[in-house]
Amino acid sequence: MTQEKWGQLRQRLLKTVGQNNYTTWIEPLVFSEVQDGVATFNVPTNFMGNYVSQNFADLILYELNTAGAKVQRVSFQVAANVAARPSTRVAAPETPQDTSPAPLDELQAAPLDPRFTFDSFVVGKPNELAHAAARRVSEGGPVTFNPLVLYGGVGLGKTHLMHAIAWELRARKPELNVLYLSAEQFMYRFVQALRERKMMDFKVLFRSVDVLMVDDVQFIAGKDSTQEEFFHTFNALVDQNKQIIISADRAPGEIKDLEDRVRSRLQCGLVVDLHPTDYELRLGILQTKVQQYRGSYPGLEIADGVLEFLAHRISTNVRVLEGALTRLFAFASLVGREIDMELTQDCLADVLRASERKITVEEIQRRVSDYYNIRLSDMIGPKRLRSYARPRQVAMYLSKQLTSRSLPEIGRRFGGRDHTTVMHGCKRIEELKLTDGQIAEDVEMLRRALEA
Repeated sequence: MTQEKWGQLRQRLLKTVGQNNYTTWIEPLVFSEVQDGVATFNVPTNFMGNYVSQNFADLILYELNTAGAKVQRVSFQVAANVAARPSTRVAAPETPQDTSPAPLDELQAAPLDPRFTFDSFVVGKPNELAHAAARRVSEGGPVTFNPLVLYGGVGLGKTHLMHAIAWELRARKPELNVLYLSAEQFMYRFVQALRERKMMDFKVLFRSVDVLMVDDVQFIAGKDSTQEEFFHTFNALVDQNKQIIISADRAPGEIKDLEDRVRSRLQCGLVVDLHPTDYELRLGILQTKVQQYRGSYPGLEIADGVLEFLAHRISTNVRVLEGALTRLFAFASLVGREIDMELTQDCLADVLRASERKITVEEIQRRVSDYYNIRLSDMIGPKRLRSYARPRQVAMYLSKQLTSRSLPEIGRRFGGRDHTTVMHGCKRIEELKLTDGQIAEDVEMLRRALEA
């Protein structure tokens, strides 16, 4: 294994991990030696060594062995005589590498995903406020709320909206200096500036942006020095009336180990929750994806009911939902079959098992009766008073939406009612959700409580 060979491997790693990850984590690695099946690399800090070991070691090991290096393990060590940032040029063995630290004279933004635009974002009731706020900020006009904080669970669209804002700002206001990066990258650049004694450069550069976008801000929780610098950067930009946009997996008040002053700053703007997706939104996402796939899989047919089935069964994570559809189209194309229910259940058996709802009809009945303050025996009993019939229909509707039970099975759990009664009750609630705001709110609150 030579320096020249490592240089060639780095170019392959660049194509695999992307420019930003390469610049931040792979480029600073300095190959040292291969001995007893262990490839050793010098790194600037223990932090970088630990991060690369956890996130890229397997990939590096694979590339080394593909190149014939016969390595069983990779190791990272901090060497005092190794400079923090090697040159971007890959040196031949006879040409010494430039090991002088690179100046902090520019800020490398995280790459934006071309798929994540406003045009490809499917809007529904759970995310319409977040979408509207993101649209407003992306216009690049006067700052009306600062910061904009988007929060929600995995796969609900936070990063999609962040990328969409950045793309739109670049198109509308190309003169603006828009910086999008993760909280982890912010921390790494802060640590780098401390190590290279260039904190003044760091402060000047981060305070010179027009729009600062930080993804997954919960990452800095518990990291006191980084939080302090983030706080001061935040204040400086707000004082200059510069826009700040933040995303997190929880509301600022719920992020553990976040300093009170940082939490207070994040809460002083517009904090918007991306709610868990509902059935209609999931179905809309699937329909949009199907239209996108038509070009890649011409002539591939999808049977009625398949998208509805997936929208019901895979409810917690849009990424899993989209991944399931991608797998389904690829599999159907390879075997030359129509996408019907049989193929869907065969192809996605593992995904469907993992997404199997654990909510029971009995749990729904108890929760609904408590919510409407009626006795469980009255709700599932024969009484047809409106005060019992409407909660009963709500419980039937939720049982159909949130469990895998058939209509006859649900009917049996509601005092032995016929499946047509269940069907009528579900249809009635669907109609009322469109005309009765209170019913729509009741159903949504109960659904969220049951899925929590």
